Amino acid sequence: IAHDLGFDRIELRRKNFIPPDAFPYQTPVALQYDSGNYQMTLDKALQAADFAGFEERRRQARARGKLRGIGVSTYLEACGIAPSAVAGALGARAGLYEVANVRVNPTGDVTVFTGAHSHGQGHETTFAQVVADRLGIPVAQVDVVHGDTGRIPFGMGTYGSRSLAVGGSAIVKAVDKIIAKGKRIAAHLLEASVDDIEFKDGKFTVAGTDKSKTFAEIALTAYVPHNYPIEELEPGLEETAFYDPKNFTFPGGCHVCEVEIDIETGTPKVVNFVAVDDIGRVINPMIVEGQVHGGVAQGIGQALLEHAIYDSQGQLLSGSYMDYVMPRADNLPSIHVGTESTLCTHNPLGVKGVGEVGAIGSPPAVINAIVDALRDYGVRHIDMPATAEKIWSIIH
Repeated sequence: IAHDLGFDRIELRRKNFIPPDAFPYQTPVALQYDSGNYQMTLDKALQAADFAGFEERRRQARARGKLRGIGVSTYLEACGIAPSAVAGALGARAGLYEVANVRVNPTGDVTVFTGAHSHGQGHETTFAQVVADRLGIPVAQVDVVHGDTGRIPFGMGTYGSRSLAVGGSAIVKAVDKIIAKGKRIAAHLLEASVDDIEFKDGKFTVAGTDKSKTFAEIALTAYVPHNYPIEELEPGLEETAFYDPKNFTFPGGCHVCEVEIDIETGTPKVVNFVAVDDIGRVINPMIVEGQVHGGVAQGIGQALLEHAIYDSQGQLLSGSYMDYVMPRADNLPSIHVGTESTLCTHNPLGVKGVGEVGAIGSPPAVINAIVDALRDYGVRHIDMPATAEKIWSIIH
């Protein structure tokens, strides 16, 4: 559209963005976007990619016998499918909630049982950080248990970038119940009203005084109830919570890819990649960066390499990893990852989801870069995967 109508491709995107002051934004198709700032992620990505200096890099590449192109992709994703009532109305035969059981031991250590399941995303770290931060205790005192159906409550697992937004929110709800019970125990020990008890940095304190009890002291009292409101409160410190989301979460962002193509062989090489994503509150930056790296690697593989090939009889020819072309380290550049945060407004953590953003934003950015590099050959579109053979045929 930008090419046909003489628009700048970046300004055309800006023209079509939902402005930041329009949120919450009701779409025509039921969903309501709660928060976002697409201008912000676009600006940060263009700056990190030195978009303004690209034409000079294109000229230098041409002098070396290479074709250089740059591609931009802006996306919006729906994560953490919700709520259960909507899913049921659409015919789903499962709930979309998540569950957490938080067990505080007499020592003050905490065990979290979650229905979400980790298969490499680092939940064991992130969930522990959420609990430790909320309770004011060291992360080392939190143990996360998942996956063992003989030990955990019934949950819905991991899919659709839901684990932190839905599973983490269930954990927060259970921890808040722990804190509420802890306040009642502390009020008894400190001879104060429950309404006067404040909890901060791992201490229950009578407001306006220096009278306090540590979280560990409350935990021990719960299991050794010698001085305890036994008539009104059961011993122990363990709570379970279910969380059914009110809405999807909506991460969005901008990916910028720069490629160079060898004119003689048609071989494309990704020489620069920038991903800036709005995933809401970031709990662990290192885990976020790792997930984006992995997703971008998958997206580059999809755009340039991976293909399920069948013969005329319907026999799959690329049926093993020996002949299905997966991306490897030498197919990838050093990936620049950035984040911006507009908080989700309807879950207690303000998170949106990160598991799929890398794989959503990257394929169109790569293909747009290939098309841009081949624009002098009249190319307007190229099907994935953009293999060297396909590009060589276009050039020659």
